[in-house]
Amino acid sequence: MNHHRPNPNDIFLTRRDMLNRCGMGMGALALGNLMGQGGMLHGATAGDVAKAQAAGKPITSVGQPMNPLAAKDPQFPGKAKHVIHLFMNGGPSQVDTFDPKPMLTKHHGQALPASFKTERKTGSAFKSPFEFKKYGKSGLEVSDLFAKTAAAAADDLCVIRSMKADVPNHEPSLLLMNCGEARLPRPSFGTWVTYGLGTENQNLPGFVVMCPGGYPIQESQNWQSGFLPGVLQGTYIDTQHTDIRKLIEYIKSPSASTGEQRRQLDLLMQLNRKHQEKRQADQKLEARIQSFELAFRMQADASDAFDVSKEPQHILDMYGPGTQARQILIARRLVERGVRFVQVWHGEGQPWDNHDDIETGHKRLAGQCDQAIAALLTDLKQRGMLDETLVIWGGEFGRTPVVELPTPGSNAGKMNGRDHNHYGFTMWLAGGGSKPGVYGATDDFGFRAEVNPVHVHDLHATLMHLLGFDHEKFTYRYAGRDFRLTDVHGTVIKDLIA
Repeated sequence: MNHHRPNPNDIFLTRRDMLNRCGMGMGALALGNLMGQGGMLHGATAGDVAKAQAAGKPITSVGQPMNPLAAKDPQFPGKAKHVIHLFMNGGPSQVDTFDPKPMLTKHHGQALPASFKTERKTGSAFKSPFEFKKYGKSGLEVSDLFAKTAAAAADDLCVIRSMKADVPNHEPSLLLMNCGEARLPRPSFGTWVTYGLGTENQNLPGFVVMCPGGYPIQESQNWQSGFLPGVLQGTYIDTQHTDIRKLIEYIKSPSASTGEQRRQLDLLMQLNRKHQEKRQADQKLEARIQSFELAFRMQADASDAFDVSKEPQHILDMYGPGTQARQILIARRLVERGVRFVQVWHGEGQPWDNHDDIETGHKRLAGQCDQAIAALLTDLKQRGMLDETLVIWGGEFGRTPVVELPTPGSNAGKMNGRDHNHYGFTMWLAGGGSKPGVYGATDDFGFRAEVNPVHVHDLHATLMHLLGFDHEKFTYRYAGRDFRLTDVHGTVIKDLIA
């Protein structure tokens, strides 16, 4: 009986392989020797593989980078090194948050011009039930929904009041905002950023998505990798849980020690690499291999990063209670540990999509996050992190300044909400090289972007510039053409850059 150690090569040696090696192997050896002498072979060498194995790092096949998540330099020095995207799912109302409209109050209850109508039935002008005040040295006007955010950081906010999208529907607008394309599968913004910059912590994902209670509309398409390597897609975390074993599934092995897991993973790596060699280095398989490695490395760092109980009590008090406060605090902890892109979703289950009872709905939702957003901006500034952390706030579109008429089965009998509005809405930036102040404007009633309109493609082009990339030259070749986040559109808005 043989007692030699199993060789993974034996498993994959088919009859065809045997004939190929016997009949044509000598020619391949000769060719390999000639190419090696001429410096024509690139990629991972046997020495590279051995070193990577010894260090517990991922191993890739010839011609591939040793680690697709390795930190990289941008095309030119960018001010932003990390991104925290606070995504207000459902479409918050601009005229109830950051875009005051006195004319709307003056004409409350009166019919507005037909040009202010949307694709669905809407009624008369509907004034904001919230009060606007001026904050900071800049005198930025913000409603009392975000009074704490304004009080803490009014002079740090770059408020864009002239955003516009393409259609008034959630699904395509979510994909447009997150992926730069409303219909076809494309890599998400976070994936593009991670592709360009990698990540500074190899024991955590480069792109983390926190969304409590399940996926939003369009589910994981919002943070998809598209045709980019699958390892770059967002790692979804259900932040309704606080127990690390529920927060991140299978974070700890119930039976195997760390050493045993490492040996198992090394064997699995060898088998997967042999399988991959016969499939032209398939990217999906590569992403699968990398996910095993990342999951192993995450066991220590992830447990620490997501455990907010390690924060001082005054920090916990500053962010406040609740799921939103906890996940916004986790976002700071992640970028502090080198994670490149963190997306924080708010409004799942009960989104900002208030077709009725907007006063009640918006007040409840803002109450869940206002204190934590103020704390995040203050915290980043105190730690000297705001200059290199780009914070983005907004939804997929805004809401109408006119009331939505009752429709059977939804807001029947109610006239106290607003419909979708992609013609004009508000987003704001903070830190990361963005320029504080107000940019652009909607009309007197807050319906349509009129002064310096900013399309979503323009926003993406500007954000990429802040990160150190020329959006027209930062491309990935796929299916015979060069793709980019902004497709064939987008203009960098220089007035948004400090």
